[in-house]
Amino acid sequence: MKNLRTHGKSTIVWLLMGLLILGLGGFGVTSFSGGSTEIGAVGETRVTAEEYARALRNQMNAYARQTGQQLDMAQAQAIGLPQAVQAQLFTGAALEEQARRIGVSVGDDRVRQSIVEAEAFRGPNGNFDRTAYAEVLRRERLSEAEFERNIRGDEARLLMQRAVTGGVVPPEAMVRQTAGWLLETRDLAWRELTEDQLPAPVAEPDQATLEAWHAANADRFTAPETRRISYVWLTPEMLADEVDLDEAALRAVYEDNIAEYRQPDRRIVSRLVFPDQAAAEAAKASIDAGDQPFEAFVLQRGLSLEDVDLGEVTQADLGAAGEAVFALDQPGVVGPVQTDLGPALFSMNAILEPVEIGFEEARESLRAEAAVDRAARMIEDRSSDYEDLLAGGATLEQMAEETPMQLGQIDWSADTPAAERSIAGYQAFRDEAARVTESDFPQLFALDDGGVFALRLDEVVPPALRPFEEVRDEVAADWRRAEVRRQLLALAEEHEVQMTAAPLPTPAPAAPGDVASRVATPTSTPDRTAEAEAEDRADPAAPDADAAEADWTTEAGLRRDGWIEGVPPELVQQAFAMQPSDEVEVVDAGDRVFLLRLDAVHGADLGDEEAVQVIEAVRSRLGDSLQSDVFDYYARAAQLQGGLELNQAAISAINAQAQ
Repeated sequence: MKNLRTHGKSTIVWLLMGLLILGLGGFGVTSFSGGSTEIGAVGETRVTAEEYARALRNQMNAYARQTGQQLDMAQAQAIGLPQAVQAQLFTGAALEEQARRIGVSVGDDRVRQSIVEAEAFRGPNGNFDRTAYAEVLRRERLSEAEFERNIRGDEARLLMQRAVTGGVVPPEAMVRQTAGWLLETRDLAWRELTEDQLPAPVAEPDQATLEAWHAANADRFTAPETRRISYVWLTPEMLADEVDLDEAALRAVYEDNIAEYRQPDRRIVSRLVFPDQAAAEAAKASIDAGDQPFEAFVLQRGLSLEDVDLGEVTQADLGAAGEAVFALDQPGVVGPVQTDLGPALFSMNAILEPVEIGFEEARESLRAEAAVDRAARMIEDRSSDYEDLLAGGATLEQMAEETPMQLGQIDWSADTPAAERSIAGYQAFRDEAARVTESDFPQLFALDDGGVFALRLDEVVPPALRPFEEVRDEVAADWRRAEVRRQLLALAEEHEVQMTAAPLPTPAPAAPGDVASRVATPTSTPDRTAEAEAEDRADPAAPDADAAEADWTTEAGLRRDGWIEGVPPELVQQAFAMQPSDEVEVVDAGDRVFLLRLDAVHGADLGDEEAVQVIEAVRSRLGDSLQSDVFDYYARAAQLQGGLELNQAAISAINAQAQ
């Protein structure tokens, strides 16, 4: 029903739930199309220009809140927002016209209740605030009488809507059939064909074959659009060698980060709190006896190991438990120990030795870190000078001559790897490289490590087929993959034909009440002659029923939404597209080829607990869908009966003012 209400011209939905959002200033709509203040009508029920402008504005604001960006009218029209708003308004008008014709209305008490309960009109104490009510209506350019009239109309429309859809329920047979379809399981078997099963190795292609493949599959060997970009950049690492750091500065950095160089004994510990002392003692006894590990009690409490992990802790961090935990010379469990949260067991998982790194030992790493930090501050201080040079018309080449910035050039595309120690490894550069145009003047941009760069687009190289000589190895590899796949599919077809044609034993009749329909599987011939075995050795490519059956992998009780590790989803999808039969099907999953066999189809047991939950979910979903359809048909009929009129000039005028 909640979804269905969006079809109506619901002032309650649009107004009460959205009035206090920023940006609710009006479009200033006063008159349209020579003074008309209506965009249309259904019978005697009019849709005013103010209603349309307000509804359109609120929908655009709602979109902006959801996406984080403002929506202009061109974008709104591109996604069909004005048309959706109009459909809602005229659907609401059709319902209101039907209510007027048959005399459906609501009393003053219901109108008052709707207003008092509206969130938009509540004050700081959570109760209805008359001042807030008046202020909201003032912003929306509505008088109290007009707003209350709209509320009365909304309530009448909702009564009509409930009357139309209230008795619509899905047929029970449809619900159970849908649930049965969802919960059906299947037993299947598959066999993957690989290159080593081909009757002969794949021959090496000649030059003509590869050149023809290169031409026929040009899209695979076409270089993307490339942007030839010149740039200058400067990173802290580039300036690090120029930074002069004295002994006092290094010692200051060492002392500021002393916690990294001097650390006491630590332990990696987990803590599990119990509701009472008896439960904690029982758990400790079970752990000591080897009946259950500490982790089992964590899971029994509905927790994960991450929930009880305290990480690296010192003895002081553990309080009363510190002495017992640090007395362990290997991982173990101590307790129960009384804590602020209750009695707890502590699991000591690892011992971390103390860290003691002296200043002399840390000097080199300190110097590198401090130099980079100081260089980043130097770049920040000089950035304004670099910006002034670029603003004054300095070229990138001049920047490289007059500043420490380094000049470079790159042929960049979206496929360019983000390599470390390369400017292409910075996301800021990649963003600007994709955006820059040939008419843009270079400007300074920041890198995330404290560096800066500027760039210039020199040339855009359109997509082009890469020369055969350049990509010969790629062409050969691509041709070989395709040829292996082609031969595997042909081999699979041979297996499929032979296994389908082979006589199969008649399956035993299912027991009464059995929910599974079984499919007989190919079986090997028990007595094979020496001549047949000799023929197989002479032709190793010939499908062998015995060997094939041994190579099948089986999966029982697979659900429609299930998956099999290491197997492409196409195989599962095909298994549920097959009909119970004796046929074996070929599954082409890109570079992999399978033979697939459906062994059994198990109907769902609609009486178990999971099935009951699925049935209820299906009933709710189908009910919502049917109610939506019925309401949609009723609304269309109501519009036809009432006579729908549109004032396109007024609609266009509002859209234009909303730009």
